[in-house]
Amino acid sequence: MGCRSWLTASTVVLAVSSPLWAYDAPLQPAAIRDAYFLGQRSDGARETFLAAYVKRFPLPEKGPYVSEIELLTPYAQVVSVSAQHTVGYSAQQAAEDYKNRGDLIQVRVRIELTPTYGAIAPKEKNRGGIPLRTEDFWKSFQITLRQSNGSIGPLRTRSEPIYLESGALAGTQVWLSYDTKDVASAKTTVEVEPP
Repeated sequence: MGCRSWLTASTVVLAVSSPLWAYDAPLQPAAIRDAYFLGQRSDGARETFLAAYVKRFPLPEKGPYVSEIELLTPYAQVVSVSAQHTVGYSAQQAAEDYKNRGDLIQVRVRIELTPTYGAIAPKEKNRGGIPLRTEDFWKSFQITLRQSNGSIGPLRTRSEPIYLESGALAGTQVWLSYDTKDVASAKTTVEVEPP
């Protein structure tokens, strides 16, 4: 995938450009079926395909760790969902799931806590007790999808906290969904700016 990344002033950027960024929407039945079968493969082709849609970043010297940014087109989402359901999942179910999900671009950002940006929040923001960082700490990060015509707002955003076995907060994954009508099949940049 034509991905480049920069770590400057603790902003993490994923730039996705042609030709691999080109996508179709809506997907035709044959494309959905092809994506379903690719997701069912166990010969490494599925992993190679999906790896092109995720960028992993090195651990910074300090601050929070934006460890991954993933950007999935409608086709890649069918492959990904199919890969998660390898038993008892059919091409017909994949088509129904695609229809229910709609034509979306999905961005996933994984943010991990570090020794310098840990589960204990800065003391100046809290009074009394141990000031633990809350599950929604990610809301202080600015996540922006950009194209040549400016930034694009998500249709919806959801998150899932990541916990250690001890029960301590370790990070979060944030999913942002964008309507394909708003996102051109062109160079796209995802920027994550920590607080």
